[in-house]
Amino acid sequence: MKNHSLITALKSLRGNPRGCVYPEPLWGIPFNLYAPYVSIYMLALGLSDKQIGLIVSISGAFQVVLAMFSGVITDKLGRRLTTLIFDIVSWSIPALISAIAQNFWYFLIAGIINSVWRITHNSWSCLLVEDAEPDQLLDIFTWIYIANLMVGFIAPVAGLLIGAFSLIPTIRGLYIFAAIMFTVKAIVTYQLTEETGQGKIRMQETRGQSIWSAFSEYGSIFRDLFNAPQSLYTAGIMLVINISNLISGSFWSIIVTEKLHIPAQNLALFPFVRSAIILFFFFLVTPYLNKLHFKLPMVIGFIGFVLSQVILVTAPVQNYGILLMSVFLEACSFAVVNPLVDRMTVMTIEAKERARILSIIFVGVILFSSPFGWIAGTLSGISKELPFLLNIALFGMGAVLAYVAGQASQNESVLEVTTD
Repeated sequence: MKNHSLITALKSLRGNPRGCVYPEPLWGIPFNLYAPYVSIYMLALGLSDKQIGLIVSISGAFQVVLAMFSGVITDKLGRRLTTLIFDIVSWSIPALISAIAQNFWYFLIAGIINSVWRITHNSWSCLLVEDAEPDQLLDIFTWIYIANLMVGFIAPVAGLLIGAFSLIPTIRGLYIFAAIMFTVKAIVTYQLTEETGQGKIRMQETRGQSIWSAFSEYGSIFRDLFNAPQSLYTAGIMLVINISNLISGSFWSIIVTEKLHIPAQNLALFPFVRSAIILFFFFLVTPYLNKLHFKLPMVIGFIGFVLSQVILVTAPVQNYGILLMSVFLEACSFAVVNPLVDRMTVMTIEAKERARILSIIFVGVILFSSPFGWIAGTLSGISKELPFLLNIALFGMGAVLAYVAGQASQNESVLEVTTD
């Protein structure tokens, strides 16, 4: 195992990739402890399915604005400082608010503040990749996922605590723990990194430039983006994944507890199994993906997503085996699709304007995603299966986009070879 390509890649990380990857468990540990229980925590405090969906949609609307500002802020403050400031604002503060939440309004305020993560997502992405070697990208993104998945193995601890102290007190305590850990992670990342080469150039270029002046340049960036089909295909796939994550993150625990009647304290079993499957897949299968064109793996991955949702909505009550089969397929599909999409995002975006192009893509993704929180909440109020039938349609679209993007990429490669 010590000679495994992923282990070798981890040891060889230097500079900013190392400073971003190594501290990631400090975020993943607290997040994985409370994340499976957020929706049922809200329900326990009196929120309805529609209110949960409304919070998701409203915070999504704020994300649209913040994502648009993210490129300008990242360029003016620098990747490193932006990440420090907005990591704390977007994660630590909402965790504290959620820890003392009493009703809908607390969660709405926490959701709105948490929307600031769209700024730090842009700056952190630039900090991670801008000084990295291109052939390291898939390994870097794989290790980001691994870092957060490995800490998923402690998720059963939350289930044990809920069994001992009940749901609400346990989740309040986990949110307080999360606020502390999120702050530590932001500080450690800041200490282990330095401003990227491209970040220094953009800070110098935007020094003395107003935010509105920077926005006036977005017209030409829009035109460049819409003349780059590969970037548009990638954005479409990102949109599919974002909406499906929104639906699953908000309503998976609801369908499992209320329709399949799985006890809340047993929910932690499933993130544990999911993490184990994805890690197994990363170490045994992902190294071979470097040798393949992305088209076939991504199409197969989206088909796997579809099957996982079909099994979920047809699973019998309290049938752990069938539910685990759904989790297995979803986990394998995640391990295939997500790192490849992340690599596509980096490889199809011009380095010089990465921050602002990313901000435009993020805005588009959020803008089209934000209504789906309310839509999924309304659907869940009618029937717990309906949000996941919507997921099936989305993943089908993802398979089509992956195929079309793959065909376009292969045609471009053939054209380049012919031209040479």
